[in-house]
Amino acid sequence: MQVHREVDAIGMNCPLPILRTKKTLAEMQSGEVLKLKATDSGASHDIPAFCKQTGNELLATDNEGDAMIFYVKRR
Repeated sequence: MQVHREVDAIGMNCPLPILRTKKTLAEMQSGEVLKLKATDSGASHDIPAFCKQTGNELLATDNEGDAMIFYVKRR
């Protein structure tokens, strides 16, 4: 999967991972993919809900050590 931007929200608590994701997606073009790394336990529910509300597509989730990885395609 081609990733165009990456947000490292490791160690950040809610709502910072969502805010960083929202800000970065706003700077991206339609169809581009964002990779988000987060350790906040709420991100597992917050990121899918954010994508559903905003119309962005959650392509995949993964784990990398203690971090959750989210791939979000910009609407």
